[in-house]
Amino acid sequence: MATNTVTTNWKKNMQFESDNPSGHSLTMYDASADNGDAKGFGPKALMLSSLAGCSGLDIDSLLKKMRAEVDDFNIVVTGELTEEHPKFYHKVKVDYHFYGTGLKEDKITKAVNLSVDTYCGVMEMFRQFATITTEIHLHEK
Repeated sequence: MATNTVTTNWKKNMQFESDNPSGHSLTMYDASADNGDAKGFGPKALMLSSLAGCSGLDIDSLLKKMRAEVDDFNIVVTGELTEEHPKFYHKVKVDYHFYGTGLKEDKITKAVNLSVDTYCGVMEMFRQFATITTEIHLHEK
């Protein structure tokens, strides 16, 4: 069974530095306590980035295997937080945008659906607490 361990250290002033099994680190902070000099990421927003990254990595690999080249793609994830504490994402929208000439809609759709329904573990984690909707946008050049 695979495991990951991260260590997160308090850096004072509502900031924490967290390492990663890859050896890289990042800074997290409370945006509401930012006096203009903090640099880093909000923990909840990082969750949305993780969702996009997980799904994007799947799709990149699948599109290569399917020989469905795109010039570019991006993933826009919007999360709606609950009003009450503890605040968590209860609704999440994932918009997949693909750019290129001669986009292969059937293969792109298949790659996205495989990521969403089968491969992306972060997507599955989000399903435990949020309603997720997805939409694919093709932008022909």
